[in-house]
Amino acid sequence: MILGRVVENVVSTIKHPELAALAVFVVQPIDEKGDDSGATFLAVDHAQAGPGDTVIVLREGNGIRQVLDNPRSPVRCCIVGVVDAVTVA
Repeated sequence: MILGRVVENVVSTIKHPELAALAVFVVQPIDEKGDDSGATFLAVDHAQAGPGDTVIVLREGNGIRQVLDNPRSPVRCCIVGVVDAVTVA
């Protein structure tokens, strides 16, 4: 899992049939301080996130298939939680 920030939503006129009911967002990976940490990527939303939200992203196929309860899902990145705060000791 990684920490990220939702940048914007993705609009598509044609989607893979398994993605038809899922929202897709552009996510910017961030570090614990909130600074950008790598290239942006696409992720489907399973946590009702929105642009500007800090999120936890699962980036592993089998875990995502279990979260989405879909053994045929082609999803590689899935937003599984919205973060309220990050505390660094």
